[in-house]
Amino acid sequence: MAQQSSAKEVDPEDVSKVIVFLKEVGASSSIPDDCCTNDSYSNILGRHIKVHKIQRGRLICHLSVKPAILNFFGGIHGGAIAAFSERMAIACARTVVAEDKEIFLGELGISYLSAAPHNAELIMEASVVRSGRNVTVVAVEFKFNNTGKLVCASRATFYNTPIAKL
Repeated sequence: MAQQSSAKEVDPEDVSKVIVFLKEVGASSSIPDDCCTNDSYSNILGRHIKVHKIQRGRLICHLSVKPAILNFFGGIHGGAIAAFSERMAIACARTVVAEDKEIFLGELGISYLSAAPHNAELIMEASVVRSGRNVTVVAVEFKFNNTGKLVCASRATFYNTPIAKL
């Protein structure tokens, strides 16, 4: 039988550095009451976007980068980008997938290309790449409103399934 060994004792100085870092990024803060409600996720995201145009297979929204979605370094948080990508892709897919079909996200790939700082204004554009009987693929691009420079690009794959009738 193999002999087990325990990890070395962690240096107390390293522990204290980690604790200071976690406090600086707000990990020790309490969660605000408005974030503990049913679907607070939508409330947080919804405060930052405005719908500009909806067409079959296409959706365009404006995104304002505000403090609630910033990371420690002052740019838009990657998790916020992923959340907006998912919501945009779902909304765009729903413009082409029949109401009698349920869709679920099978894959979401994101390429982060540039940081968007506090108060940046972005354009989010989602478009259906392919939609068939069983699969729908949507591309979402985030660009700076003033320059058109690409901030990130994502691609979502949805599986379409008929809703069971019991």
